[in-house]
Amino acid sequence: MRGYNIWRPLMLIMVALLTRTLVNSVCLMFGMSPDSASSVAMIGMIIAALVMYNRMMKHRRK
Repeated sequence: MRGYNIWRPLMLIMVALLTRTLVNSVCLMFGMSPDSASSVAMIGMIIAALVMYNRMMKHRRK
């Protein structure tokens, strides 16, 4: 348990959910159907989580 940082997973979850909400809102604002907007938001959420995870791991390796 030593060296475990509780903030990293929480920050990863927060960024993913905020990205999903933002992308969903923008897509709905531009007139997309709710189902399509939800799908695009899910893809955006996954991409944001992967980018955030890679940046955290790259910083940790050095």
